[in-house]
Amino acid sequence: MSPRRQVVATAGHVDHGKSTLVRALTGRDPDRLTEEKQRGLTIELGFVWTALPSGAEVAFVDVPGHRRFIGTMLSGLGPVPAVLLVVAADQGWQEQTTEHLAAVEALGVRHVLVAVTRADLADPGPVADRARSEVAAVLGRTGAAVAPGEVPLVAVSAVSGEGMVELTAAFDRLVAALPEPDPAAPVRLWADRSFTVPGSGTVVTGTLGAGTLRPGDALELLDDEGEVATVEVRGLHSQGRAAEALGPVTRAAVNLRRVEREAVGRGAVLTTPGAWERADVVDLAVRPVTGAEVPPVHAMLHVGTADLEVRVRPLGAGAVVRVTLPHALPWRVGDRVILRDPGTRELWAAEVLDLAPRPLRRRGAAAARAEDLAAACGAEAEGQGGEPARPDRRAALRALRLTEWQVQPAGLLERLGLDSGAGAEASGATADEVPAEVRVGELVVDGAAWSAWGEELARAVAAHHEADPLSPGVLVAGAARALGLPGRLSASEWSDLVTALAPVAGLELTDGLVRKPGAGGLGAAEAGIVQVEQWLRQEPFNAPEAHELADLALGARELAAAARVGRILRLPGEVVLLPDGPARAMRVLAGLPQPFTLSEARQALGTTRRVAVPLLEHLDGRGWTRRVDGQRREVVR
Repeated sequence: MSPRRQVVATAGHVDHGKSTLVRALTGRDPDRLTEEKQRGLTIELGFVWTALPSGAEVAFVDVPGHRRFIGTMLSGLGPVPAVLLVVAADQGWQEQTTEHLAAVEALGVRHVLVAVTRADLADPGPVADRARSEVAAVLGRTGAAVAPGEVPLVAVSAVSGEGMVELTAAFDRLVAALPEPDPAAPVRLWADRSFTVPGSGTVVTGTLGAGTLRPGDALELLDDEGEVATVEVRGLHSQGRAAEALGPVTRAAVNLRRVEREAVGRGAVLTTPGAWERADVVDLAVRPVTGAEVPPVHAMLHVGTADLEVRVRPLGAGAVVRVTLPHALPWRVGDRVILRDPGTRELWAAEVLDLAPRPLRRRGAAAARAEDLAAACGAEAEGQGGEPARPDRRAALRALRLTEWQVQPAGLLERLGLDSGAGAEASGATADEVPAEVRVGELVVDGAAWSAWGEELARAVAAHHEADPLSPGVLVAGAARALGLPGRLSASEWSDLVTALAPVAGLELTDGLVRKPGAGGLGAAEAGIVQVEQWLRQEPFNAPEAHELADLALGARELAAAARVGRILRLPGEVVLLPDGPARAMRVLAGLPQPFTLSEARQALGTTRRVAVPLLEHLDGRGWTRRVDGQRREVVR
């Protein structure tokens, strides 16, 4: 059985002895660069490891402590599950200690071991007391209930060796307490370093937090410019040894086939193909760790080892923001990231809520979106061990109100751990069946609201027909407004909802109109239209005059209704013919010498100029006749 492995990052103020401490723990120097050795200052990430008394192995990512290298520090901290916070006994708590601990809080890291260094130079007591208090407060905000007295802390001296045995034992306890990651999970390895090995090619290193890597694996490489390529794993190393497979959590050196070193900078990422959703626009829940309530419009986003300048758009009051990245990254809902103002150095903790947010096209859409997402966040409860509990479906739907109707994007329910496909499909719901919820395309509606909604739609359409018996029905948009459908939904979503709801309400939808079956007849106008039909059957082109239509109580509304159901043809000037009038006219006109004049056509049809002019223009429009010159037409054969 292979030994258990874990990776820990250092944190703390510059010159408090982080590198010296891990060198004493491991016997390896984390400072690789000549400049680092000359200046005694960590500039880049360093990587060393050691075996613990239990047999477990722990690797260290040593980060810079100087404020100029905060971006590099966050790259080292991003992928790791635990932190070694270093505070010097002779200098005490400093500015960078606070900033580094703020980053720990922002990323939700719940496992922190404190080392008070240089215990041979000063009394570590006061520093230890403050460190315990500060770390306990931070861990409390990440969801871990830790009292100051429970914070693991060891006073050490890398020079005299004081406390080193106790520190090693504390690491053993830390590694044992860390959760076991899933070796079968998809891989997402953020690159923190790349180099070339002669004869082997490009090697990428990073912290493997979940999943398993093997030689021959095909992975997707998303470089630091956003370009995607499929690559193959040629070989694996970890902690100085070749490996046939690497599981979590471990430092991984991945030798890639046919990849140029320049293509794999810090912030590039190797992923299992198809397992991660790439997005360059994401909605985030944000919380200030230091400073103002909301990030500035231009901020730095830190995720994994990547740091990108992004554009931030607050949604509503500021608890939710939309972030636009320069290129897509691989995400999962729930990912924790940091937003940082490089000018003020303020930090915001952020969590990914939505990877495919709808465009904000309407006025008020941003505030409405913020309300929806804030409600979704509020529906989550804390479960055992600080993990989010699986919320009740109906309780979550109640929390996700857009208006009085409970309708939500399915993806938002999936974010809450709800299987949005478990409810009834809209086509399978009936008025006397009340499902838990109904799925309509990409939307989910609470079942009780759906049933009430159907009743309301039936009432609204019935009232419409009663007020206007000649109406063929209600437009979909009008039905949506009558129901109070959320204005933040798109027109296509309105249509999908009303279309699915119509049969539930006992209605039919034809030509974009919702109506009662059989509605839209002629009612009291029926007798007048019958009389017109009788006249036109006897004399097809002798259209009734305006006074004759008025005597039959046939106004514009009645004639429009009759035309809509195919009983008559209305031409300009309120010229009324039978629907087959144009075809009858063509049979007459085809027998004339070609071309023919308006007068010749009028005489052949036995009608007046009032009828002949709009009729011929109608035939022109249908392409059955065409003008030869200003006076004559011909039949198109």
